[in-house]
Amino acid sequence: MTPSPGRTLHPLTVAVVGGGNGSYTAAGDLALMGHQVRFWPGSRERHAAVLDSGRILVTGLIPQGEARPDLVSEDVGEVVTGADVVICTDPAFTQEDRARRVGPYLSEGQVVLLSPGSLGSYVFARTVREHGNAAEVAYAEPGTLPYLTRKTGPTEVQVSGRSVRLPVGVFPGRSTRETLEVLGALFPGAHPVENALSVALLNVGPIIHSVLVLLNTGAIEHFESWDIHNEGTTPSVRKVILRHDSERIAVREAFGFAPPHYPMTHHYEPQGDQEWMYGRRGHSDLVKSEKWREPLGFEHRYVREDVHINLALFASIADLAGVETPVADSLLRLIGAITGTDHISAGRTLANLGLGSLSRRELDRLLQEGLDA
Repeated sequence: MTPSPGRTLHPLTVAVVGGGNGSYTAAGDLALMGHQVRFWPGSRERHAAVLDSGRILVTGLIPQGEARPDLVSEDVGEVVTGADVVICTDPAFTQEDRARRVGPYLSEGQVVLLSPGSLGSYVFARTVREHGNAAEVAYAEPGTLPYLTRKTGPTEVQVSGRSVRLPVGVFPGRSTRETLEVLGALFPGAHPVENALSVALLNVGPIIHSVLVLLNTGAIEHFESWDIHNEGTTPSVRKVILRHDSERIAVREAFGFAPPHYPMTHHYEPQGDQEWMYGRRGHSDLVKSEKWREPLGFEHRYVREDVHINLALFASIADLAGVETPVADSLLRLIGAITGTDHISAGRTLANLGLGSLSRRELDRLLQEGLDA
């Protein structure tokens, strides 16, 4: 993972793989920043507009403008081969599919950024290895998507927030320093945390979205669209979110992970010099943008990803730490009653990842040294 002598980290060759809000935004934003961007959005059936035009209009926060990635292609190998960084921002439940798609084209020294992560770095690395590629690649997970963003048209995105502090965990952890040197050229707010488990416990998606979906069930099922971050975040709903978040912080402390823990109180009500991942105006800017009024349901990624994968993983990590999490456990059971799914046993848990038999010491070694540990 050591950069070659004299290597220039800016501009980088960046491959963006995926067709969601974050992927379109990353491809447009990083192209506007002057990086050499290659974009694989997915099938022509869904993404013909960008494949034909080769352009993405970025609005909202600066930099704004019409971005022209160097390459927009249906050939994922053409996009990934030789890139410095491969960015995959689609939901966590796509990670095994993405690993199978890009795995054959990964090579020594590349960085793969997964946002979200939730130990997706381990999932990705294992899947790539199982399909025959043993190249030493660094897999990085940030605590949140680098942008608060939504697609507003076939080739247009509106950015309402950017991360100003972006915690990043790397698998294997021994590649952290070199990986952050590379990612810092793309996301200046990136800073390292201990490992992929530490950053998984900084993902507040399962903390906030599980509560907002459950406590807004009536509105979600009644209205054609609903903004859970505006009308749906009442004072009482926020109390449950903050209680749930206190469980997350307790688990981080039980593992000995260092602050900042990025408590949700600093997101909702910035205090003193405490700045959350999206800065002091992250929540207010999100609400003002009015881009989160959308059709919702229990097949939405807030459930498929943030409950079935992220929250189930959190609860299993808490069990390993010996920390009781009554709010998390209740959310898993109550949402499971609606979805008809036992998220606790069927979700992405340490056991279902094949890590359930490891002690904390063995898990730490795996996260630090990688698959060969």
